[in-house]
Amino acid sequence: MTLNISDINTTGFNSGQLRALNWINSGTKKLFIDGKWVDAQSGKTFATENPATEQVLSEVSEAGETDIDKAVAAARQAFESAAWSGISPHQRARYLMQIADAIESHGDELASIESYDTGVPYTASRQRIPHIAETFRYYAGWVSKLYGTTNPSDDSRFIYMLREPMGVCALINAWNVPLGMAATKIAPALACGNTAVFKPAEQAPLSVLRLTELIHESGLPAGVLNVVPGLGPIAGAAMSAHTGIDKIAFTGSTVVGRHVLQSAANNMKKVSLELGGKSPNIIFPDADLDSAIAASVVSFCRNSGQICSSGTRLFVHNEIYDMVVEQVCSVAEQYKVGQPFEADTQLGPLISRRQMDRVLSYVQEGTREGARLRLGGHRVGDVGYFVTPTIFSHVKNEMKIAQEEIFGPVLSIIPFSNESEVILKSNDSIYGLAAAVWTRDASRAQRVSRALKAGRVWINTYGDADPGMSIGGYKQSGIGREYGAESIDAYTQTKSVLMKF
Repeated sequence: MTLNISDINTTGFNSGQLRALNWINSGTKKLFIDGKWVDAQSGKTFATENPATEQVLSEVSEAGETDIDKAVAAARQAFESAAWSGISPHQRARYLMQIADAIESHGDELASIESYDTGVPYTASRQRIPHIAETFRYYAGWVSKLYGTTNPSDDSRFIYMLREPMGVCALINAWNVPLGMAATKIAPALACGNTAVFKPAEQAPLSVLRLTELIHESGLPAGVLNVVPGLGPIAGAAMSAHTGIDKIAFTGSTVVGRHVLQSAANNMKKVSLELGGKSPNIIFPDADLDSAIAASVVSFCRNSGQICSSGTRLFVHNEIYDMVVEQVCSVAEQYKVGQPFEADTQLGPLISRRQMDRVLSYVQEGTREGARLRLGGHRVGDVGYFVTPTIFSHVKNEMKIAQEEIFGPVLSIIPFSNESEVILKSNDSIYGLAAAVWTRDASRAQRVSRALKAGRVWINTYGDADPGMSIGGYKQSGIGREYGAESIDAYTQTKSVLMKF
């Protein structure tokens, strides 16, 4: 079934929302290579679906190996061209600022496209737009500050270090927050003077393709950014193994991340991986319980649980365990599961039928393992991939539902008796992406946050973000960091120079 605009009730839609519908319905979406929109060499396309209605939104050109070769060649030519490498850092910063302005001015449209393609509630996708624009502005500020260094030496020599771009970067996106993750990759790559070949996730490519049009309108030289929607096992694999690519940044599952890392060894390309998580969220008895409970529900329901840093392991002290379980269930029960463009919707659908079936299989597994299903655990309706907020209590940390990333609105509530026990249990995971601690005791907060093996830790909050705060994982949650000063290191390399007099 294909989207028909005439079937949609657009009463109350703003002009950006109407433009989004018209753009989605404007025909097959193409590849963007060397400053031009082109069909895939094979002529193949794939369908992208609205997960709330199961309707096909649009056909998208499917990049193959030949298309990846062309995109890499265009990126290499642009990287070596004076039109990009020879411009001043101030001009490069202006490009990024212009992109940020375009994102803000088209915010309603971009957010709407993303909501249709991913199912995320429009109110949530719209709230993300300012942060996405600020990401480009943050990296625009870095462009003129990529300093080198000088080393002390005797008067017969001069030793200095240059910071230079990596070259051609392959950027591979996940499907859960397409625009936000595109910004975290495209902005630093361009800020550092690289060129890029970007692959949107095949499950949700549309908002990034519209962003690409806006970036093109900013006047960025041809070939600096190439966008090649395609299937992961074909286009993504070709990018990972391509010997013409100098650096690859991937966001997705740990399983696929391992394949990317293995393929990258083909030419020793530099690698950044932002992978899965099973993040602990710890509530001590002295916490502000109202705030902790409300944030804990948001942490596993946000984006229908399709966030790699979701707080899906909720550790609660025995003294308050039963009360917190009841309150968490009570709050989550009030969350509305519904259509993305209804103003009071808090959970939209999961991204696909496959993902819905996967999430529901974990619910069955949790029951089989002996955890107590306290809330939800079922599909909502028979059209769209909606799943209720689902809560298990009396979960043991070694259970499958507490160890494996489910990527849906499923919470495991685990009791603990003391600080050392909860640290041990929190770190007993192959993942180490994020964590949170709720306590009024500042000393305890510092002790526990230092002991947790996670790349990002929140104290008395969950999920707050800022472009200056790095994201990345310990253990199998990834390699390298996005955001913050560390992301500049990820997209540059240093060259030491010794001059003899």
